Amino acid sequence: MAGGFSFDSLNHAQREAVGSLEGPVLILAGAGTGKTRTVTCRIANMLHRGIAPGSILAVTFTNKAASEMRERIGGMVRKSAAEELTVCTFHSLCVRLLRHGIGRLGYKQNFSICTPGDQAGLVKQLMVRKGGAEEKIKPQAVLAEISRAKNAGIPLEAMKDDYFAMLAVAYQNELRAQNAVDFDDLLLLGTELLRDHAEERAFFRQRYTHVTVDEFQDTNALQMELLQQLVGPPHHVCVVGDDDQSIYGWRGAEVENILSFERFFPDPKVVRLEENYRSTHAILHTANSLIRRNAGRREKTLRATLKGGEPVRVVEMGCDEDEATFIAEEMSIDKKASSGRWEDFAVLFRTNQQSRKLEESMRRLKIPYRMVGAQSFYDRREVRDVLAYAQVLDDPEADIALLRILNSPPRGIGQATAVLATDFSREHGLSVWGAMRHPGFLDSISARAGNAIRNFTDQVAAAKVRLDSQLEPANHVLSMLLDESGYLEWLRRGCKTPEERDQRGESIQGVLDELGRYAAKGRTLRKFLDDSALASDRDDDDLEKKNGVTLITLHASKGLEFPVVYLVGLEEGVLPHSRSVDEGTKDEERRLLYVGITRAQKRLTLTWCRSRVKWGQKVGCTPSSFIAELDDEHLLISSYDDIMGAEVSDDELGDFFGGMDDFLKD
Repeated sequence: MAGGFSFDSLNHAQREAVGSLEGPVLILAGAGTGKTRTVTCRIANMLHRGIAPGSILAVTFTNKAASEMRERIGGMVRKSAAEELTVCTFHSLCVRLLRHGIGRLGYKQNFSICTPGDQAGLVKQLMVRKGGAEEKIKPQAVLAEISRAKNAGIPLEAMKDDYFAMLAVAYQNELRAQNAVDFDDLLLLGTELLRDHAEERAFFRQRYTHVTVDEFQDTNALQMELLQQLVGPPHHVCVVGDDDQSIYGWRGAEVENILSFERFFPDPKVVRLEENYRSTHAILHTANSLIRRNAGRREKTLRATLKGGEPVRVVEMGCDEDEATFIAEEMSIDKKASSGRWEDFAVLFRTNQQSRKLEESMRRLKIPYRMVGAQSFYDRREVRDVLAYAQVLDDPEADIALLRILNSPPRGIGQATAVLATDFSREHGLSVWGAMRHPGFLDSISARAGNAIRNFTDQVAAAKVRLDSQLEPANHVLSMLLDESGYLEWLRRGCKTPEERDQRGESIQGVLDELGRYAAKGRTLRKFLDDSALASDRDDDDLEKKNGVTLITLHASKGLEFPVVYLVGLEEGVLPHSRSVDEGTKDEERRLLYVGITRAQKRLTLTWCRSRVKWGQKVGCTPSSFIAELDDEHLLISSYDDIMGAEVSDDELGDFFGGMDDFLKD
């Protein structure tokens, strides 16, 4: 077989997992045990054994993970086979299901996907329309409750808050009227399609005979049901995950899916990956001693392939100012002494608010750092505008996108006219586009607004004719529409600095270039819009494109690894979080700390503060109850005062001040 796959490179448990291709298989992959390598080798082995590439489906949680998996498999097998595999996210899988059969659910085949930005805009409109403009409620709060209800199978009208319930029902009716779906609908409708329509279920079971699901501990009840509908006897399904790293219960993940896998798929083969290639023995021993406290977990013990290692330090700090200063100064000295990279260091914390003091210390010592969670490309205003233009070009009856660009740039079609068009469309059972082309509506508004609407709709209709003729690529047609509509000039004029103008221009060009690549491969504008909508559902940041020390929440750190880790804020009420006791989620908080500990490769420092500033007030803190659960065999307990006040030899003082002197000269 092509590429780098061979059984010889795998350990015994990995070999067993890669060779188990029949029936249900559960791979329990501990942190740092070569999970991705095992999964990709297993898929390569399927192809080697003659399983048709088109019948293999691998489902991941992020677009980045899907793309990395596809790339890795591509390095092991012939290119044509890798291209025939389906490697995608749950949402992307549901788009495939629904593009095939959504007609059975009463939707039109050309449904559009409502991105998070579109959803917020729609809820804002509804709040104004329903007389709630004065309410101090953010659209995101409403959408979070709608999402929670949808995923929990609660009817929207039965939501606890009456105002939210009214908005939720209106929001869903609006989506339905516009033949649009949101991300939660993709999962709901995909599951409904397979559950209630035997022909669709049979079609996709025949299409995907071998299914793999990565990060299975993060699946929710709806995703589990979708998987059950998709995989029929003889259940060639392989799920890969680690219940000890199930940390997303707050957003619906059900650890029970992996703990009770046998309930869903009978008599699975269970393979445990326990040899860890990431961390030292000292770090793993400490992690194992903590996670063992969780009841009901699937038994596994990580074993280090890297023996020994420095003790894990637990350092008591006076306050959060000391904590931040200590970490920044120690990093500076370590970096100088080791000639390492800033990217080798990471600081992990429970909540985003904990990063402020750390950022101040980094800036004071001129340490470059990267905060995870910067604005996504797909959240940029100009990107959302251009994608809305593209959506209207593909389907002028996509009301949400149409209303977004109606007055961007201003063209004499104000908010009042947009509301009149929306009302007319409802009364006459039309789309907003249909209303704007209707003589009855045009006669009912001022001549000036009517002319503005005619000019705009004629422009879009002409571009649509050019797109449908297929005589020129979609990116050219879209680029010309943006130019003719005055959008590009309007955007340039609105930029306050040349840098902003360049950045926005590059964003737009990025969208057009990507669409050009789709067109060159013969892919449709609709396919491009689907993929763009799914790409906006990002929960992963591309760290490789940023430089410096990583400042990151524990939740966002899962899947990453760093040579040197500082895990801060180990105080009762912070980690475990104060809510966890009331909500009965202390086990999940323990898993969160376990995930943080197992990010460290060579050196790990845990810190807690005797006091911390909260809401502008200094409050006393006590050490996290989790610290007492750690086996002390490889722990080194100390305090900020001990470290700063320790007597040192003349040589050590010389080394220290020499290092600081060099550092300050840089």
